Amino acid sequence: MRKSRFTEQQIIGFLKQAESGLPVKDVCRQGGFSEPTFYKWRAKYGGMEADEARRLKDLEVENARLKKLLAEAHLDLEALKVGFGVKR
Repeated sequence: MRKSRFTEQQIIGFLKQAESGLPVKDVCRQGGFSEPTFYKWRAKYGGMEADEARRLKDLEVENARLKKLLAEAHLDLEALKVGFGVKR
């Protein structure tokens, strides 16, 4: 996955600018990103503070790590079944 040019704090700052009344088109032009990107960010980070966004990012990283561990465990189990000739 590609890393964003903007931090969570910057993204939340852009969202707060739009909430304060600045048109979305102007916020996007000043920040150098597209309107669809703004709306994607609003769906993900809307109503959050910077510390909440940081916690969300940490949880996403931990979730990805746990999913990888689970997949590796399933592969190990499957290899053991094949190795010992266990029928399904």
